[in-house]
Amino acid sequence: MSVSEDNTPVSTSTSITAAEEKNVPTLAEVVRNYKTKELIDFLHKEKDLVLDDDDLKIIKKEKITGYAFLKTTKEELQSYGMSGGPASDLADFVKELGKCKLKAFSSYKSLREVLKKYDIDGNETYQLKDEDDELEQCIREIKCRLGNMGTILADSNEAMCCEYISAILHALLYIVKRITNKELTLASQLEVVGEESTGRVDYAIKALEELICITEGKLHQVVMGFAQNLIQCESALQANKRMRKRKSNEEFMDDYNYIYGIVTTATEWYFILYTSNEISCTSKNPLNIRFTESVLKEGLEEEKELCKNMKRVMEVIVRLLKDRVDVEKEPVTKKQWVQRFFGNQE
Repeated sequence: MSVSEDNTPVSTSTSITAAEEKNVPTLAEVVRNYKTKELIDFLHKEKDLVLDDDDLKIIKKEKITGYAFLKTTKEELQSYGMSGGPASDLADFVKELGKCKLKAFSSYKSLREVLKKYDIDGNETYQLKDEDDELEQCIREIKCRLGNMGTILADSNEAMCCEYISAILHALLYIVKRITNKELTLASQLEVVGEESTGRVDYAIKALEELICITEGKLHQVVMGFAQNLIQCESALQANKRMRKRKSNEEFMDDYNYIYGIVTTATEWYFILYTSNEISCTSKNPLNIRFTESVLKEGLEEEKELCKNMKRVMEVIVRLLKDRVDVEKEPVTKKQWVQRFFGNQE
């Protein structure tokens, strides 16, 4: 799938509020919680430091954590055997961390800005029965919302669209829990802290503590939604890695760690696969659901179309989540299925 920057609407009015800016943590606040291995990974990525293996081995040997690192002086580093140059650079780097704030997710307005970091370009589904209880309940809830709020129009607000998105996500989560017998939760406005960016995501689906899917709702700003969702997925993957390390108290080894992203306007649904080294999309075109008051009249073609399209969207998401929570599969097997699922999309 390719997304053109030209598709960005003129009226992109989303901005970072003063409260959001104030609450964005500094890099020092994030580094403070790093264990030794996380600190080494973090420093290794800082190309400006030009640290070699000997420098990083000293940090490992001395078991320097993020909290200790923030208090470490040049003289202390040299006493551990580090040369003057790297020791001086690290001491200066520590001072800068307190001034450096992570970027809020809402600060990413341009897809082009995000695609400087990545290369983006992607069905078998889980088959739902027409009489599925959660599907039928979801359709009833959608019709209630249409009766109360009306048709989604070009001038509708984002909060209204989120009413429809929320109903669909809650319903499909019940389905996934039923068929997998896994404990899943849906959190709205969850704060996710990555290594470079932080912010609250519209919806996060979690399996126990681990994030498995991030949803970004954008009414008129799909391109911006893609930009922000990619950064959110990156940060979520980093948060998962930290959580697993803390839980196992040892280095986490996973040959194929991934997370799903969803960008939706409620009427248009796009699906993203984010891994540490590739990004794919399930389709060149979004799946569409048309929310209009005309479906309230029983038996009309519009009602049948609504049911069919909602079912299609839910089947795709259920299949993705079902795969992601199926931890019994070996990573290699999961990788083969995911690559086939996304790679076959045209």
